[in-house]
Amino acid sequence: MVYSQRSPGSRRLLLLLLLLTALKAGSGHVHYSIPEEVKHGTFVGRIAQDLGLELVELVPRLFRVSSKGYRDLLEVNLQNGILFVNSRIDREELCGRNAECSIHLEVIVDRPLQVFHVEVEVKDINDNPPRFLRQEQRLFILESRIVDSRFPLEGASDMDVGANAELKYKLNPNEYFDLDVKTNEEETNILELVLKKALDREETQEHLLLLTAVDGGKPELTGTVQLLISVLDANDNAPKFDKSVYNIRILENAPNGTLVIKLNASDADDGINKEIVYLFSNLVLDNVRSKFTIDSNSGEITVKGELDYEDCNLYEINIDAVDRSSFPLTGHCKVIVKLMDENDNTPEMVITSISLPVQEDASLGTVIALISLSDRDSGPNGQVTCILSPHVPFKLVSTFKNYYSLVLDSALDRESVENYALVVTARDGGSPSLSATASVSVEVADVNDNAPTFAQAEYTVFVKENNPPGCHIFTVSARDADAQENALVSYSLVERRVGERALSSYVSVHAESGKVYALQPLDHEELELLQFQVSARDAGVPPLGSNVTLQVFVLDENDNAPALLPLPGAGGAGGAVSELVWRSVGAGHVVAKVRAVDADSGYNAWLSYELQPAAGGARSPFRVALYTGEISTTRSLDEADSPRQRLLVLVRDHGEPALTATATVLLSLVESGQAPKASSRVLAGAAGAETALVDVNVYLIIAICAVSSLLVLTLLLYVALRCSAPPSEGACGPGKPTLVCSSAVGSWSYSQQRRQRVCSGEGPPKTDLMAFSPSLPQGPGSADIPRQPNPDWRYSASLRAGMHSSVHLEEAGILRAGPGGPDQQWPTVSSATPEPEAGEVSPPVGAGVNSNSWTFKYGPGNPKQSGPGELPDKFIIPGSPAIISIRQEPTNSQIDKSDFITFGKKEETKKKKKKKKGNKTQEKKEKGNSTTDNSDQ
Repeated sequence: MVYSQRSPGSRRLLLLLLLLTALKAGSGHVHYSIPEEVKHGTFVGRIAQDLGLELVELVPRLFRVSSKGYRDLLEVNLQNGILFVNSRIDREELCGRNAECSIHLEVIVDRPLQVFHVEVEVKDINDNPPRFLRQEQRLFILESRIVDSRFPLEGASDMDVGANAELKYKLNPNEYFDLDVKTNEEETNILELVLKKALDREETQEHLLLLTAVDGGKPELTGTVQLLISVLDANDNAPKFDKSVYNIRILENAPNGTLVIKLNASDADDGINKEIVYLFSNLVLDNVRSKFTIDSNSGEITVKGELDYEDCNLYEINIDAVDRSSFPLTGHCKVIVKLMDENDNTPEMVITSISLPVQEDASLGTVIALISLSDRDSGPNGQVTCILSPHVPFKLVSTFKNYYSLVLDSALDRESVENYALVVTARDGGSPSLSATASVSVEVADVNDNAPTFAQAEYTVFVKENNPPGCHIFTVSARDADAQENALVSYSLVERRVGERALSSYVSVHAESGKVYALQPLDHEELELLQFQVSARDAGVPPLGSNVTLQVFVLDENDNAPALLPLPGAGGAGGAVSELVWRSVGAGHVVAKVRAVDADSGYNAWLSYELQPAAGGARSPFRVALYTGEISTTRSLDEADSPRQRLLVLVRDHGEPALTATATVLLSLVESGQAPKASSRVLAGAAGAETALVDVNVYLIIAICAVSSLLVLTLLLYVALRCSAPPSEGACGPGKPTLVCSSAVGSWSYSQQRRQRVCSGEGPPKTDLMAFSPSLPQGPGSADIPRQPNPDWRYSASLRAGMHSSVHLEEAGILRAGPGGPDQQWPTVSSATPEPEAGEVSPPVGAGVNSNSWTFKYGPGNPKQSGPGELPDKFIIPGSPAIISIRQEPTNSQIDKSDFITFGKKEETKKKKKKKKGNKTQEKKEKGNSTTDNSDQ
């Protein structure tokens, strides 16, 4: 006989499996399925292709597969990206009797970190035959039992699932017994042996039957058990229970002694045959006997051992009720105990694949760690949620059921927070809920995102000149908010040229300490201000840096003694100045002037003049002005005065300590009748030079006028053509006028317009200075004896104070217009050139202090004065770094232009010092004496 029955529950289970498979397929996760017990190397799927990964990426990105708790059942070939079976897979060993059996894989790749979830479903094959617990089942049946009496049998079990576990039973053919199979609420089979013919113990005392169980797999597998039936004689009525099956629900963790159920069976017999004893059936397994106990007299079943829902949630207990007759009869029932889950398991949390430390410039969404959660409870008690401690730049992202990723949610700044202590809390849905916490320390790694910064953008340093080479003058310090090598700051100079020399020849900076050293003695006269930049760079990749400006002011020291300036026509023994003085001059008449300059500045260059007392204590009829150096008479000269006067003038600066120089002036006292002869010869020569100069300059003026007229006409035509076109952005507006000044000696023009553009011209701004030398007209007194040109060189008080950085004007000066010309009273600029052939430069008539036009006077000893129409080659404006040079074109030149003045760099003070050093021998011979100029006559 064959009994086969597929319950509705199995159909629902199959539909549920199909639905879950569809849901997982739609969730974006890769799903494979393979049968169990396949051979090693069996192809599962092209996992790299299905995950969207290139084969060449697998090794560089550290492709790896993690299968929690499943050892190395599956493996991936990194060469072709195929997932294959690595070892034997036994579904029953992995999942037991569960309807679903899957292997969950975590595929992890780096750069960037990605996690994929792969599910491999293991399908059941019919590899387990039905098995009975015992090879033989023994039954005792009274011969008095009526037909259709039923006797429970122990069924077989199959480790497979689904159709492979659907069992059919067959009983070998016989005339007394039949097999009846039923399905209870728990979808388990209940086997009963049905008596179909009355037994006769005297005819047959024992019956031997064979029970066969056949599963639903292909091919079918079977299991058998021997049924040994002993026929008893006596008792007519067996005890009966109210129900054949009792369903009981109790909480797990119920304490020992808890009552499960009290059974009650009745027996229709009388006397001893009516007394009932309750016993566990022989079918009850040992693990059930360890959990429960039954009172044989009362039928109460109580808890004996620890009940854990997670270990086993259902117990089936077969109970026998036996009467006390000599030939006892037995009644049977089954008690099914279902355990109800309690929230007695805290969630479990595992944190893996931590990527630490995290770069502070990591992009948002960077995965920091993977968190997997689990809870052994079921239902709401096993539903776990995960939360993160608030106010941190991270968040949790659910990637799969009970899987979370800890990702970066906002930008990091290591300089603000170097380390984050995160607390991850997992909480289930039970009541009361249970939770578990884990701490994750996230260290923020530094990147080079902060440049070194200085406390100030500019520093001012004061250094005295003549410092020793290699002296420390300043220390720069920059701070970098980064860490480690990104905060290691090194210093260097921003190289540039200072004049004709490199900056590195003046100063250096220590790369580590930032100390700035002067490599050579600094000279205030050569360099007043040294401005440079120091660069601070860190050691990061790429390096960042910033600059700071240092302004090093070189403070003046009194290291230059006053220098006496020679005058044209200086003569006399030992380089002393000889001057002729009429005895008829009155008191206060200026007879000579001592000129001196000091290369220092400020008080160190402020000069004063003293007249040394004569030998023997005689009182001199002369005196020297304290600050101008003019030597004048203190009284009228008489016959008692010596005809040769030797004056020693001490020139002293105001430095600490003061430095001095001594000038010797030799004065010859002559009578009034001795002068005209010499003067007549001198004035006659001057008149001849004047006439020659007029003749040359007439031709120069004519040529200049012609060229200028042609240039003006050309410019007017060009402007007219350009301006007749439509206006554009390049059209120029009216410029500033050009100031042209004239005097009796000549005319100078200086363009004050700094940026000149002729219509659309795009040349750089220019500053032009031109000098014209027209013919000199005869003065009204030309018939008289011409006067000797004024040899006086006047210095402003500010120049005497050493303010050599700009041109200063005296408040009152005398202009000599030319030989025989009238004296003009307006501001005078005095030239401090040490060259004897230089002349005096003065502003023209009507020129103010800020005028840019000047005229010249010549000294009496200027050799260039002898040439008609010539001007000095060059002259120096005192205190200015410029040399004004005059260039004249020869008369036969093709370019006939007026005289031009050019500006050049003043000779460096060092060259002056070298010149002084070269003349050191001569100065020793002179013993401090220097030449002086003659006074106005």
